[in-house]
Amino acid sequence: MYHVVLTNRYLTSRVIPLIAVGAVALCAALVMIVVSVMSGFLDMVRDSGRTLMGDVVIELPTRGIPYYEDLIERIEALDEARAASPMVDSFGLLRMPYPPGDSKQSEFVQFWAVEPESFARVTGFAETVHWRELDDRERRTVPEWDIRRQLTPRVLRDGLALHDSRTDRPGIVLGMHVAETNQRMPEGGYHPMGDGYWWMPGFDVTLVTIPLRDVGGQIEPESFIFPVVNEFVSGVFQIDDVRVKIPLEIGQRMLHMDEAELVDPDDPFRVIGVDPARVTKILIRAEDGISPDELRDRVTVLYDAWVEEYAARDDLLVLPSARGFGLNIRTWEQVQARFIGPVEKERDLMRILFSIVYVVCAALVLTIFWAIVHEKTRDIGILRSVGCSRIGISLIFLRYGLVIGVLGSVVGLILAFLIVRNVNTIHDAIGRDAPVWSWVTAFGFAAVSLLMTILAVKRERMLPIVLWSLGTIGMLGLGLILVLHRGTLVWDPTVYYFDAIPNTLDVPNAIVTMIGAIVFSVLGAFIPAAKAADTDPVEALRYE
Repeated sequence: MYHVVLTNRYLTSRVIPLIAVGAVALCAALVMIVVSVMSGFLDMVRDSGRTLMGDVVIELPTRGIPYYEDLIERIEALDEARAASPMVDSFGLLRMPYPPGDSKQSEFVQFWAVEPESFARVTGFAETVHWRELDDRERRTVPEWDIRRQLTPRVLRDGLALHDSRTDRPGIVLGMHVAETNQRMPEGGYHPMGDGYWWMPGFDVTLVTIPLRDVGGQIEPESFIFPVVNEFVSGVFQIDDVRVKIPLEIGQRMLHMDEAELVDPDDPFRVIGVDPARVTKILIRAEDGISPDELRDRVTVLYDAWVEEYAARDDLLVLPSARGFGLNIRTWEQVQARFIGPVEKERDLMRILFSIVYVVCAALVLTIFWAIVHEKTRDIGILRSVGCSRIGISLIFLRYGLVIGVLGSVVGLILAFLIVRNVNTIHDAIGRDAPVWSWVTAFGFAAVSLLMTILAVKRERMLPIVLWSLGTIGMLGLGLILVLHRGTLVWDPTVYYFDAIPNTLDVPNAIVTMIGAIVFSVLGAFIPAAKAADTDPVEALRYE
């Protein structure tokens, strides 16, 4: 019982244990925050990959996959597959409607030609379309300048269908950052320049590309004028900055991948067959409970059987096997490997580097407890003289270390949760000029500290003089920094992969960090506990 009583007394009778708790809390919070942000990046890469392309991708660039409708029908008949969608993926130049005048700006873009309905079933396309009519709850929360307040349901319908219902023309959906006219506002959301004039769904753009399948001769570029029907926000800047979506049949026509007649090379006027329409990719979504790896293996077997069947049916058709040159059947994670791999390695590296913090915890606890043992030498001598064992003395300080580790790790968890949860709010605040009340408050505290310093000087008390002087200098410095602060953009979406900082605490890592902080706090208490246990009661009672 005396272990508990003394531990409680030592914790509550001095300030120094609170310093130990604060040190452990800061160390634990540091590890939790850094690793949570890195884990958040990894999760966002994974989520964006699956949202943008489904679970499994069949890819045959340039040549394309013929008779893809039949292959998709067979894939969707699998128990493991929920839906599949064809796509043509290529690059081009997009002639924008700005600036005013004859000379227009062009943007390099990656265009995906898709079937809107099947594409939405496989990916999260419907959730990424930005311009849509607001519901009643959203109208109460969005700013007055938000142009979505003026929209009707037609804008969303046209965007999801890739079709302009006003002119009955095929439409195009742009990534939000393709057009330089979309401003990202500090309050969140986007607002077109010119007080809404340069809202892209009100303009036409021209897409220019080079056909993939021309053989021999001079290759002529193909172009098509699209009305912009909507814009999308995937949350990944590099995608929103270059990607656009157009109807599949238009993309096939522009790249010469639509159905065409095959002519005899020796007699151009004799038709010898039909070259089927082709796509460069097929995106597949797995059923619930089916892993992408399971679906990939099943699709691989089905694809090889399909190739053998069509090779026997059409002598002119040449298709690679599932492991043939040029064809890939991969999971979304394999497709995203060049992004996921480095982020995983960086996260593991951060874990290793920040594990040094545990040693810091142990060193801090050891130093503080050594001082406490030195201070409590007489108390220890009294306990030893009345029969307390060496192990009993050791347990007092080990329990002491355990309590500090537990308290510090819990406080660190709370601190980490608050910072990670509000990291984007903190970042937005840093990105603006410091409000007047902040530096006025800092100077107010500086004035109070200066007054207390003067009073301490009159009383000739050295410690209060030092403490209040440091407070005065610190508050003055903080006030000057706030006055001069003009907004700092730490997280620039044009540089980093995502347009927002991950704000979800990594709970498994937080638990591991808390356990590590507790264990090393106890380890840090071992040496002072052993020193206390070895205290000679006679010498301790004579200790001054």
